[in-house]
Amino acid sequence: MSRVAKKPIVLTKGVELNVQADNVSVKGPKGTLTIAKPAGIEVIIEDGHALLSANDPALVPLAGTLRSIIANMVQGVSEGFQRKLELVGVGYRASMSGTDLNLALGFSHPVLFKAPAGITITTPTQTEILVSGADKQRVGEVAAKIRSFRPPEPYKGKGVKYAGENIIRKEAKKA
Repeated sequence: MSRVAKKPIVLTKGVELNVQADNVSVKGPKGTLTIAKPAGIEVIIEDGHALLSANDPALVPLAGTLRSIIANMVQGVSEGFQRKLELVGVGYRASMSGTDLNLALGFSHPVLFKAPAGITITTPTQTEILVSGADKQRVGEVAAKIRSFRPPEPYKGKGVKYAGENIIRKEAKKA
């Protein structure tokens, strides 16, 4: 059995885990998340912990993956996930107008990004963007989409980057 799949999932206070025949849903203070459960993998709930087991040895890796996803779902509905982006460059700005993110990234036009359902985007300053939500995968996906509008370039380091991301700089061409 996978070492990851053997580890129990701790269900924090206020989090409910419901297991049906074909899906697993987690409900908590920050929302409800659901994932399809493959046949042959069992989820057992006992005294505040959830344990996964695979009936077939071929499904053991999938059980480990499902365990990690369910653990992220439990953390997401109780605490939530957050990704911070920084804008580096002269004139690069971000602002919110309703649920739309308005970005000035050095193009001839502003870039408008509509926040998907379940994701909250805030701009504490003009050069910071906070993407938060209960679903870890969607938070990362939205942050990557915003970063893709103007990824950091290696010569001056200008662009949209993750907070704490190290941009490997290149040396300029010699004359």
